[in-house]
Order: sequence, then C-alpha cells, then structure tokens
Amino acid sequence: MKSGLYSFLFAMWGLIIIGGGIMVVLLGPFSIQQYGDFHWIITSGIKVTIALILVVIWILILSKLKNYIFKKELKF
Repeated sequence: MKSGLYSFLFAMWGLIIIGGGIMVVLLGPFSIQQYGDFHWIITSGIKVTIALILVVIWILILSKLKNYIFKKELKF
C-alpha cells in the first residue's frame, strides 16, 4: 500500500513542478500588443484560460492515477 501512495505523491508533486514550469517558461513572456490600451486584459484572459485548462487536466490525470493505484492495491 505504501508504494502506491508514494508513487501517487511523487506523481502529484511532479505534475505541480511541470505545471509551474510551463506557466513560467511558456505563459510568462506571452503577450499581445495589437489591441491598443486593452492588450493586457486580453493577454491576462488568455493566460487565465490556459492556466485553468491545465489545472483541470492535472486534476483529471491525478484522479485517474489515484483510481488506478487504489484499485490495484485493493484488487478490485
């Protein structure tokens, strides 16, 4: 049981680090300059949308991983 729990925690922290890296490296320098004074609002909206999509994907991945590990441990 402990190995499954440790692998889940390792995967969770790995996804957190990867997600943070994606946010800093890819989304940080992203900007749109063609829309006058409102370019920062549009850029922020796009960044928020991408961040929320990544959070949902990460939660789905962790949920599937959790279900797989605990079903394997409980042998259902």
